[in-house]
Amino acid sequence: MRLRTKRIYEAAEAADGRRVLVDRLWPRGLSKEAARVDFWARAIAPSNELRRWYGHDPAKWEGFRRRYFAELDAAPEGVAELREALGSGTATLLFSSKEVVLNNAAALVEYLEARS
Repeated sequence: MRLRTKRIYEAAEAADGRRVLVDRLWPRGLSKEAARVDFWARAIAPSNELRRWYGHDPAKWEGFRRRYFAELDAAPEGVAELREALGSGTATLLFSSKEVVLNNAAALVEYLEARS
């Protein structure tokens, strides 16, 4: 499996493969048709508490990753469901954050690759 990340507001492309939304909340102002999401992995998105605590503050990135990985470790069914939804080809994890580097999708790719 090859994982990529992409803002959901960017146009869908054939190279995206399976498109998986990894946010807890649906992106504002975006219809389901325009989003072209194949699977919404709401069960493994960061908790509301963690999301609010992090607030995309780069100084909190390491703490966010550590806490998010702990949440993922505590949700093995959700992680297994995500792995099944990703399939074996290319998959793109979609996020809505304006922060394109330090976001939950990037952390999730790191988590999945470390535990494959």
